[in-house]
Amino acid sequence: MTVSTQGLDIQTPSRTLRAAVELVSSMRFSISLLSLICIASVLGTVLKQHEPLPNYVNQFGPFWADVFGAMSLYNVYSAWWFLLILAFLVLSTSLCIARNTPKILADLRTYKENIRVQSLKAFGHRFDTTLQETAQAAAQRIGQMLAGGGWKVRLQPRETAQGTGWMVAARAGAANKLGYIAAHSAIVLVCVGGLLDGDLVVRAQMWLGHKTAFAGGGMIADVKPEHRLSERNPTFRGNVFVAENTSSSTAIVSQSDGILIQDLPFSIELKKFIVEYYSTGMPKLFASEIVIHDKATGEKQEARVEVNHPASFKGIEIYQSSFDDGGSRVKLQALPMSANAKPFEIEGIIGASAELTNGQDKLSLEFTGLRVINVENFASANPAVDVRKVDLGSALDARLGAGHKTTTTKALRNVGPSISYKLRDAAGQAREYNNYMQPVDTGDGQRVFLLGMRENPGEPYRYLRMPADEHDSVAGFTRLRTALQNPALRSQAVHRYATKAVDPQRPDLAGQLKGSAARALNLFAGQERVKGQPVAGLQALADFMDANVPEAERSRAGDMLVRILDGVLYELDVAAREQAGVQPLPADKVPAFMAQAVLALSDAALYPAPMALLLKDFTQVQASVFQVARAPGKTIVYLGCALLIIGIFSMLYVRERRLWVWLEPQALTAAETPGSSGTAQTHATMALSTNRKTLDGDHEFDHLTRKLLGNEAASV
Repeated sequence: MTVSTQGLDIQTPSRTLRAAVELVSSMRFSISLLSLICIASVLGTVLKQHEPLPNYVNQFGPFWADVFGAMSLYNVYSAWWFLLILAFLVLSTSLCIARNTPKILADLRTYKENIRVQSLKAFGHRFDTTLQETAQAAAQRIGQMLAGGGWKVRLQPRETAQGTGWMVAARAGAANKLGYIAAHSAIVLVCVGGLLDGDLVVRAQMWLGHKTAFAGGGMIADVKPEHRLSERNPTFRGNVFVAENTSSSTAIVSQSDGILIQDLPFSIELKKFIVEYYSTGMPKLFASEIVIHDKATGEKQEARVEVNHPASFKGIEIYQSSFDDGGSRVKLQALPMSANAKPFEIEGIIGASAELTNGQDKLSLEFTGLRVINVENFASANPAVDVRKVDLGSALDARLGAGHKTTTTKALRNVGPSISYKLRDAAGQAREYNNYMQPVDTGDGQRVFLLGMRENPGEPYRYLRMPADEHDSVAGFTRLRTALQNPALRSQAVHRYATKAVDPQRPDLAGQLKGSAARALNLFAGQERVKGQPVAGLQALADFMDANVPEAERSRAGDMLVRILDGVLYELDVAAREQAGVQPLPADKVPAFMAQAVLALSDAALYPAPMALLLKDFTQVQASVFQVARAPGKTIVYLGCALLIIGIFSMLYVRERRLWVWLEPQALTAAETPGSSGTAQTHATMALSTNRKTLDGDHEFDHLTRKLLGNEAASV
């Protein structure tokens, strides 16, 4: 029996209905739908799902972001067209099964013992021989041998001119056809289970008008009932955010236009969150020790939830999804980055915000994140290479061995905690900042404080590197920056520099040097306009030379101006330390500190905020993000997967075979066999049919001819 790829042919006068039913129930339609689902699944895998709309706008632009949104590509697996394809696939596959299963079962019950003898001559595997026994005895012997080998056998007597002949019909490998039913049933079960465990039930409640998505803010307890799902909701999947020593009994079910609140029949209390890291900074283990409180009975159940080790309560699985900050308290120290900003300290909670004022300007400070561990790679990106060196052993070792081996050298180091925050102006525009608490040794001998800034989330951070002083503090740089804005200290530094750099016998040179030094220092401090524009830092010196120095002399003049600036800034640092009563910078730290200070002071003029906030102290509060799911279709999906495995293996590795042996009696006379009183002989014709022509079929047929008919050679 061959499985048909055509659909059902119903008896109806309507040609359109008949054609539609034939199409939907055909195998070609099922395969087409399965191909569409595969393509959609690829799109859902490549394109991140359920991201905020601004992320897609930044990635694809406004036009394509709207196009992809209209096609529901941001939530492929819950899109109406994806669910519709799944529903049609279930219908089409079910009709295919309904059409072919009765034929398959009927075919399995038949042995086809009524086959005509002449038809056996058309088989590719056929053998003829003569047996020295009666047809009935041969049939009994062959039937018993086949039954002992696992074949299902049926014997049929037939009357012939020479007497009663026997047809031995046997079949084996029925699991091949059952594999077809199992594999196609598996597709139906997996799709049905997927529909049950998806958000089809939730969407049905929304389509019927009982529930609507919530897009506002406020307390969860204040959300109205039309935005809440009942505890008896048969299927859902949502996220629960729980901070340490707190509890929650509601889950958030995300929708494309908002959220739904799923009430749980229990509350989850987080007693302790545990996280361990690899040397790379990636989480190695995160687990939660929780207590589940049953609302109905007050029962308490302690559990530990880890990744791939969920807890279960009342048919709801609790998975460890991720972790987050649970509202850590932080204390920040503000460093002035402009002349009119004042130093201060501010405390806050991660996730909250505070109001700041900068003269007439008002800023909103949003505490967005605290990371207590930051592991960075400090290996040189472009290490020096000796091009004359030939090291074949190292070259081979770098490319052989383990598959995860890499030729890139890594120098991983934990650089300590960092704070992330946003400063939002009155117009609503925000910049994001990421500042490290401790100074970092970048490999050039000078430890620096890293202050990161970016305009939008799609950009990498750009870092201002402020040098740490001899006490690993930012106070030295802050003092120098404040002194740069003090006219009296600038004048004092210029005088000191000129006095030390010029012979006292040449007062005329001292005056010229003072003028050059004062001009360089004032330009660097942003006290003079260049080309009518306020500018500071090294850019001010470059603009000044472009405007006042001939091009041929700019290189020499630039070197001289930078040397003067370095000397004056050093004297400015000394004067500022004396005024503050601080010891001078140790001589061995002067070159590295001042070199980095010049760059940091120049870049600080471009810093887009009046102050930089450094993390001074914090009290960390961990939080765990759980995924809770009631998935009645899980068992159905597991059953479908088991059937799919069984069905595929049955169809691929089990061969359906049918064997016929026609035994026709031949009576020999004494004249034909001299010396004999007449011996019963039987002419045997054996044929084998298999659903696939393979070498195994050839070998099996040869084995059967020797075993059943006692012949070593086949005469076809």
